Amino acid sequence: MGRGQTDAEFGRVALLTLFLMGTVSCCMVYLGVSLVFKTSSTTISSLTSLVEDGGHGLRNNTKEVKCCKGIEHLELWGDAVKWGADFKVNSSEECCMACKDMCRGADGSCLCNSWVFCGDREACGPRCGECWLKRQKDVLNPEHKGSGDHVMWTSGLVFGKSVGIVGLKTEYGILRVQLLPDCAPRSVAYILELLTVHHCVGCHIYRAESRGSFWDSEGSHIENAPFGPPFALIQGTLEAHGYLFKEIPTEFCPLLRRGSVAWVGSGPEFFISLANHDEWRKAYTTFGFVLPEDMEIAEKIAQLPTKTERWGNIDVSVLEKPVPLQFQRINSSH
Repeated sequence: MGRGQTDAEFGRVALLTLFLMGTVSCCMVYLGVSLVFKTSSTTISSLTSLVEDGGHGLRNNTKEVKCCKGIEHLELWGDAVKWGADFKVNSSEECCMACKDMCRGADGSCLCNSWVFCGDREACGPRCGECWLKRQKDVLNPEHKGSGDHVMWTSGLVFGKSVGIVGLKTEYGILRVQLLPDCAPRSVAYILELLTVHHCVGCHIYRAESRGSFWDSEGSHIENAPFGPPFALIQGTLEAHGYLFKEIPTEFCPLLRRGSVAWVGSGPEFFISLANHDEWRKAYTTFGFVLPEDMEIAEKIAQLPTKTERWGNIDVSVLEKPVPLQFQRINSSH
């Protein structure tokens, strides 16, 4: 017997109801993540993940990050260790991986620490596919040949073991941050620019939320515990006075681990996660992580005196006295 019209209408209504319930549910998750953070002018909405990390994480976890990116319309200079005229590949990712493959030293050093690729067939012409593998004399201050829409090259950096660590100096100690240029190249480029500024006037931490009793000392969430407040993070800004900040597009958005350093929205607001925040999904661009042995400094800052402020409908803990930040180089033997 065929289904009557009433049954069909009921089915359509049921499907519509389920769709609306799903939409409302997604919106609630979005809203929940959005309200946890706020910049000086507005509440930041969550971002869409662009990169699947193949696991949970950053390099201080059990799995290596699986990404290899560069910046379009940028040409890095430097001594060639492999000439592009004799070495062509199909994509910038392949060129990046070829550079990474030269990080084979027993001490973790890299013969190649930068790469340049030409992938625009129209602009590159017969040079399309060229992959130049290079070595910077100072990878934390790479030599630029040119940038802008007129530049046909895509370039990126590769850091060897113990290379690419910068210090966030505070009055409570130095937070050493391992940068991720192969996953968040534009973010890292901005940090390296700040490194040359030295003073970074205006950079500071202004919000401190401890782990409370909701996350253990390893960052794991306690079963059946709420997800805040407190929200297990410290938050600040990396906008230096007198330095023009340009919004950074979404880059690498893995699940946040304890020690993750990520932007709020497109920056310059940022935060350091004190716990594993799976509940925030893959919503924030991560450009580095604090070395595990330095997390006690972040924990110390999270225990400083605070006052409560209302951001939207969320109570947050704002430091009574912001903590100034200053970038500094961390010496490496590689």
